[in-house]
Amino acid sequence: MTPNSSLLTPHIALIGAGYWGKNLVRNFHQLGVLKTICDQSSAIRQQMAKDYPDTTVTDDFNALLSDPDIQAVVISAPAAQHYALATQALDAGKHCFVEKPLSLTYDEGAALVRLAEANKKILFVGHILQYHPAVVRLKELINKGTIGRLQYIYSRRLSLGKIRREENILWSFAPHDISIILSLAGEEPSYVDSVGSNFLHARIADVTMTNLKFPSGIGAHIFVSWLNPFREQKLVIVGGNGMFVFDDTEPIETKLVLYPHTIDWQNGLPVPNKAESIPIDLKEIWEEPLKAECKAFLAAIETNTQPLTSGEEGLKVLKILERSQQSIEQKEGKTAMEKIGTESFLSEG
Repeated sequence: MTPNSSLLTPHIALIGAGYWGKNLVRNFHQLGVLKTICDQSSAIRQQMAKDYPDTTVTDDFNALLSDPDIQAVVISAPAAQHYALATQALDAGKHCFVEKPLSLTYDEGAALVRLAEANKKILFVGHILQYHPAVVRLKELINKGTIGRLQYIYSRRLSLGKIRREENILWSFAPHDISIILSLAGEEPSYVDSVGSNFLHARIADVTMTNLKFPSGIGAHIFVSWLNPFREQKLVIVGGNGMFVFDDTEPIETKLVLYPHTIDWQNGLPVPNKAESIPIDLKEIWEEPLKAECKAFLAAIETNTQPLTSGEEGLKVLKILERSQQSIEQKEGKTAMEKIGTESFLSEG
């Protein structure tokens, strides 16, 4: 796609050019649509002005909202600011790309969806894995029945940092996996249970394990942590006739692998039948996932159609995040009450 493509007509303003935002800056600039970069950090503004001299660099969010030449705003600020910034952008008549999570509560997310609908604007959520070539091919193969009926899905998203304080590890890492699992299952889970562990801060979980069960019988687990000695981003999908493994830390040649293993029943006993693994060729369709995501946002604006990761899709993810958070907090409350009860018993003794 060239800068003269009809998909590249919107002028974009980007809010938050730090840790992840700088990658969005790079991609939208390469696509020829980036007009303004907004950040509160003077050091970041200085670097952006140096790296992208053909863009406007500012710390004035209100000024860019009043610029009629800007059709869309991309928000890559801390999650706690997503709702307020997106509300202002939509109220100003701008299309809106919001990095995950859409907001930190379901009610706020629902309000953004309603506002986008009322203003007839695109609300796009940054669930980048939905645009990853390996996930796109994975879905195609599953829909063709390559591994039969889905039975079990699990994901592990682990690293050492980036450790946040405005949200816990569940809200920081798990939205990507929840988004993919919901789309693969094609239904809402009937059961959600989460366990969290707090090591660095008394009220912020650093590690969580979430268990999902779906009406069709599909089960799923999501394990996330920012206290892991190495980076791991792995998704495993088990079907009746085989298994897929998507490992985003692997090179393109082995990012997506089919394991045509099956379980055969012999004399009433399940017997694993292992087969040779088959790497799935992604070279012909390969594109940087973030660039594919940015293009999808521009395409949604150009065609005025809801994207794959619409506000509604983001709302489904928020619902699972809230149910997971409630599960964690219920367990923490129960543990606290048990501790109080034990201490009371010991003091009486």
